[in-house]
Amino acid sequence: MSTETSKTVAVIAGIGVALVAGVLLEARLGLLGAGPHGQEPSGQPAEREILYWVAPMDANYRRDEPGKSPMGMDLVPVYADEVGADAVEISPVVEQNIGVRTAPAGKGRLWRKIDATGSVGPDENRVGHVHVRIRGWIQSLQIKTLGESVTRGQLLFELYSPELVNAQKEYLLARRRGDEEMIDAAVEKLGALGMIGSDIRALAQRGSPSETVAVIAPQDGVVIALNVFEGMHVMPETHAISLADLSQVWIHAAVPESRLDWVRQGQPAEARFGAIPGDVFEGQVAFVSPILDPKTRTLPVRIEVPNSDGRLRPNMFSRVTIFGGARNDVLSIPREALIRSGRADRVVVALGDGRFRVHEVVAGIESGDWVEIREGLDEGTEVVVSAQFLIDSEASVSGAIRRLGQRP
Repeated sequence: MSTETSKTVAVIAGIGVALVAGVLLEARLGLLGAGPHGQEPSGQPAEREILYWVAPMDANYRRDEPGKSPMGMDLVPVYADEVGADAVEISPVVEQNIGVRTAPAGKGRLWRKIDATGSVGPDENRVGHVHVRIRGWIQSLQIKTLGESVTRGQLLFELYSPELVNAQKEYLLARRRGDEEMIDAAVEKLGALGMIGSDIRALAQRGSPSETVAVIAPQDGVVIALNVFEGMHVMPETHAISLADLSQVWIHAAVPESRLDWVRQGQPAEARFGAIPGDVFEGQVAFVSPILDPKTRTLPVRIEVPNSDGRLRPNMFSRVTIFGGARNDVLSIPREALIRSGRADRVVVALGDGRFRVHEVVAGIESGDWVEIREGLDEGTEVVVSAQFLIDSEASVSGAIRRLGQRP
């Protein structure tokens, strides 16, 4: 290499080193706090106010003092002059593509609606049980299957009992003797053994004992229990037949433990059935159990529902809504706008001009499609009700990157 060439290379290398040194010096001055337009600050920078400390990767994890995040990372400070810089900006095209919709937070009446599941059962106050009052044998059984409808006074079966035959003979003997005191005693005995008044009058007219006595239905209803058969030997303790009047039924509902303080006896209720779509059956809470079910952690509740047309049948499944009273002047938002997490609930607030910010809120009761907001929002604030999860994720990622860039 010639001497001239060597000199040229040395000059170029020197210029390059000077340029690199200048760039590094400018960057160093910028990090040390050079003012706008490259000017040096005239004095010491003012101390920045720290509002709180957050986890680098989770903006919702906040503390009032330094410490460690659940992931073991050092918490980073959030300064007062940074508040407002955490908004997410979305272009109108992207906003339209992801389908962003908003709704205002408003005040009004909010019902304490309690949603539960239940099943239909007979009103036990309208169930009649048929027993015999003397030993005997079933004859002429008229009821053959469960679910049969019967009317009051209808013959269910006839009962043959030697003891009852002897009691009839005693009555006829008393009548022949004309002893009123013995007649009254015999009539009382026949009644105690299950013989009805019409049969006793027929016995007096006939003048001879009957081998069987009729057992009739004590009420209208359907057969829900049939425990006897033709020729069966029965005793007074035998539970023969049960009849249920289904003109009114009970719905046995299970109220979640979180709602047990809302339900009271006498509250109105509605029931809907998959087997009867579109129809709503109105009823009333008749009983609230004082004991919680230890297995399901639910509160048993009984609802009375009219059923004059007989469309509701025992063991039908239902969806129940109990109205636990209304609260007025409650700030609420659509339930779909609320983002729930383990530590705090939050919503995405629309600031306008494509700008959004995540707000932590304190949620209260839920009622249908609405949820109460106790803290964190003002009336009229626009909250995002669709695509809010995408915006929330973007805000969390942007905040994490920004905080990581601030770490020394």
